[in-house]
Amino acid sequence: MISQMATLSCEAARQIVAAALEEAKRQGLTVAVCVVDAQGHTLASARMEAATPPILTFAEDKAYTAATMRRATAAYAERMASRPSLALGLSTRQRLLPWGGGLPVVHQGIVVGGVGVSGAQEPEDVACAEAGLRALGLAGAV
Repeated sequence: MISQMATLSCEAARQIVAAALEEAKRQGLTVAVCVVDAQGHTLASARMEAATPPILTFAEDKAYTAATMRRATAAYAERMASRPSLALGLSTRQRLLPWGGGLPVVHQGIVVGGVGVSGAQEPEDVACAEAGLRALGLAGAV
């Protein structure tokens, strides 16, 4: 059987990035934003001029983690904290980053991608990611 997979368009990803950056600017924050598809491949990203280069890599990894693990990175961190063996085993896995600021992009109950914001405090990163999703009427699962 062949299944049809819902996808996030590059244009939608760019709009999420733009809205998240606008929210960061409104709050006086310096961040980087990345949006990936459901498999964790980058669709759009941007780093504000004053953000250091590693900040974009953190945003990419947050987006990847949220999309591929199908949950907010903060929720993933909570799960890891509750199970030391899980945290130990996954701490060596590339690209899995459980810092707050990564949200799955959910459309009609299906995870179609992830958004990651990095560079500010975790609640501010989350607020910027949420603003990006709200701009398109999308949801992020926790």
